[in-house]
Amino acid sequence: MFKSFSHIYIEEAVADHFRTKEILSKFPNAIKIPIRHYKDSFNRNSQNFRIQKQSPKLVLAEKKEHFLYPGSDFSPNFSHKHFYYNTLALNCIYDCEYCYLQGMFPSANLVLFVNWEDFFTETKKFLENNGSLYLALSYDTDLLALESFFPATKNWIQFASTEPNLTLEIRTKSTNFQSIAHLTPNPNIILAWTISPQIVIDTIEHGTPSLQARIKTMQKTIEVGWKVRVCIDPVLRIPDWKFHYQSLAETLGKELNPNGITELSVGGFRMNLDFLKQITDKRKDSSILFHPFEKKDKIVSYSKEETEEILHAIVPSLEKHFDPSQINLSYP
Repeated sequence: MFKSFSHIYIEEAVADHFRTKEILSKFPNAIKIPIRHYKDSFNRNSQNFRIQKQSPKLVLAEKKEHFLYPGSDFSPNFSHKHFYYNTLALNCIYDCEYCYLQGMFPSANLVLFVNWEDFFTETKKFLENNGSLYLALSYDTDLLALESFFPATKNWIQFASTEPNLTLEIRTKSTNFQSIAHLTPNPNIILAWTISPQIVIDTIEHGTPSLQARIKTMQKTIEVGWKVRVCIDPVLRIPDWKFHYQSLAETLGKELNPNGITELSVGGFRMNLDFLKQITDKRKDSSILFHPFEKKDKIVSYSKEETEEILHAIVPSLEKHFDPSQINLSYP
């Protein structure tokens, strides 16, 4: 799933943290480099994201502020009043061409914040002051894919079992469900899988598990009682996109128990304009990024006509197998 990290940068403040030591024990051959602050490495000038992505380094750090962020307009809030996310990690081990992180961060290295207890404390405070919280955990990373050496997903599920007014969404492309399969399903936790046609996985979602592997994992998750959300997001207008996405809908209908699906979220490509400019400078070989997008209020997306065409092609295909009430549309 990932290459062993050749170098691990360690903030001095967390050098003796028990979680730092646990992570380091997973990579005994890595070169350890002490640093004052993670931004000294992560935010430095003249980094090459694409070269770093070929062999990313690990950075272990302490998060000192901003433990909760309001959810982005680019992501659906699923009708929750208090929609927030946190950043337990920065960057992802996968290499999807459409990922906004390439435009958001100067470095492809992976930052892991080890002081989870501070996150728990701030989350408790928010719940005490506001009554409820819908929290997206896997926002700027893919947490479940990191579980073998950074078991944050397990710990947050255990934390959520003590907070009945906390709803967690854990989004992933990983098939690493076995790492949390021993935990008791919690009705306030949603395990959400991003799903794409196999042609998109092969050519655009580099390093991610196959479609069949993701579907098999979702079905296992459903069978043992977890809430599962299927995210067909973003829908990409690749060559023959209608055929590929309608075939995807047919496959999902045949291979997943519709009664076990909490929701199917369908979304089109959308991104901050500045992020897209940064990414196209780095990925000049990615055809999906050079589409003549519509630009509105610093957001780029497919045009209204293209969006309607996508919806007319995909939604009826899904409704052949799933109840319309299960389908949530997320478009600019």
